[in-house]
Amino acid sequence: MHQRKATFTFIAVTLGAVAAGWSWAAWAATLTVAQHGRAFQPNEIQLNAGDVADFVNDDRDLLHHAYLKTPGFSFDTGEQEPGTTAHVRFTTPGTFTVLCGIHPKMRLSVVVR
Repeated sequence: MHQRKATFTFIAVTLGAVAAGWSWAAWAATLTVAQHGRAFQPNEIQLNAGDVADFVNDDRDLLHHAYLKTPGFSFDTGEQEPGTTAHVRFTTPGTFTVLCGIHPKMRLSVVVR
């Protein structure tokens, strides 16, 4: 019975937050990954499922193109002009390597818990 009470309390708090305009997305963490000097900075990140990585092109005159293609999770930012940001929500747990379609030596290791 004690478990049910905790579950009902959690649901009530969650429903109250949703009614007030909150969403699970509002509780997710956001990490910034710079693309600068033909490298991802940092070159390794750890996230929880649902967290967002912001890929920021910090170069003045270079395009970047972050992408990941796996059977369980994929994304493609397309070509990013200098100064632009692409928001990527990592929804699937696992270990991934993000690449740049323009600079093949750029690699970002991502661990999603």
